[in-house]
Amino acid sequence: MPAPTMFIVYVADAPAAARFYGDLFDMTPVFENPGFFAFDLGGGVQLALWRSPAGDLATTPRTSELCLTLPGDPTVIDELFAAWKGRGVTVVSEPEDAVFGRTFVVADPDGNLIRVAPVD
Repeated sequence: MPAPTMFIVYVADAPAAARFYGDLFDMTPVFENPGFFAFDLGGGVQLALWRSPAGDLATTPRTSELCLTLPGDPTVIDELFAAWKGRGVTVVSEPEDAVFGRTFVVADPDGNLIRVAPVD
């Protein structure tokens, strides 16, 4: 059975979003176009940032999250939260203990959600 190989996040300004994600995750795009940028996540999977063909993103509900999982104890999550907050990233939810462990959520400039959680 085929497996997903690309996750697409719709953005208003693809170059600005690529700078945001590149800086946040310390990655460089493997494909660049004024309206579409792709990052290699490993294992043949990519994260793509695509200028929204739907128009205004401000009225679009956010029904999914990108999730970054980190190994280590809960302090690793708290330290990354402090670093990102210090960089001015928009905080959606502060670190808390969920059923799967320590977690927090931030948003990119378009309101797309990014969750940080422990490796299961």
